Amino acid sequence: MSAQDLQAHLASGTTHVCTCWAVTRRDGVTIGFTDHDGPLQFDGMTFEASRGLSARALSSNSGLAVNNTEALGVLQSDAITERDIAAGRYDDAKVTIWQVQWDNPEAREVRFAGTIGEITRAAGGFQAELRGQTDALNLPQGRSYLKTCSAILGDVACGFDLSELGFHLEAAVHDQTAAQVIWLGGVTGFHDRWFEGGVCEVMSGAAQGLKGVVKLDQTIDNLRQITLWEPIREQIASGDMLRLTAGCDKRTQTCQQKFDNLLNFRGFPDIPGQDWLVSVPRSDDANTGGSLKR
Repeated sequence: MSAQDLQAHLASGTTHVCTCWAVTRRDGVTIGFTDHDGPLQFDGMTFEASRGLSARALSSNSGLAVNNTEALGVLQSDAITERDIAAGRYDDAKVTIWQVQWDNPEAREVRFAGTIGEITRAAGGFQAELRGQTDALNLPQGRSYLKTCSAILGDVACGFDLSELGFHLEAAVHDQTAAQVIWLGGVTGFHDRWFEGGVCEVMSGAAQGLKGVVKLDQTIDNLRQITLWEPIREQIASGDMLRLTAGCDKRTQTCQQKFDNLLNFRGFPDIPGQDWLVSVPRSDDANTGGSLKR
């Protein structure tokens, strides 16, 4: 890739340029688009023409302000569909936009890199907010001093290997009685509530690749009832395979007794409460951070 070649072409006064977009979803599916009148190829991808995606002028800043723009598109069955948008498959998808010399695709330059934010759709079209990489600066940084653990189960800070036997389960859907309630058959060897707070991922069927967080996990009439905090926004049918991973409520006791991972606990269970902070010295008892006597 040669940005210098593109700049030299732009300086010539007679230009042959177009715009190319690459959209990479969280499930790994990548789709390429271009506003040129024919397909272009580079980086092992084919950027299809006339597939109904265009972008407004990019906002670019030299400081730390957030760069953003919007993408406008037409919902098409062979590209971006309303069903996939409704299912959340394009939430936080990565977007890269190039300016390309169409008769020499090696002469190109990245003009935008970021993710898809809010998507609205109406009248057979959609409008997607594109958030630049500096948008991540809006996220809270640093650690919080809480009694509960600040790590996410299985991440680098936690260090626990969820692939260990007994902390994950793959089972077939027996039935679905509501958008958030799924029944599984043949689940044995796991206590009730074992998967509460864990992740439910659909491994097959129309909803393959979509995930939800488990709110309630219990056994009723020899079936496992899994209730999610939010419904998976695609149809789940009987026989579809699900993968459940164990959940963690961030407490010290759970980290020690359920996962035997207390050395990596990232909470502060012995931090004094507010009553201790406003207490006054006492001659008849020690202020140890526990409950104060009255």
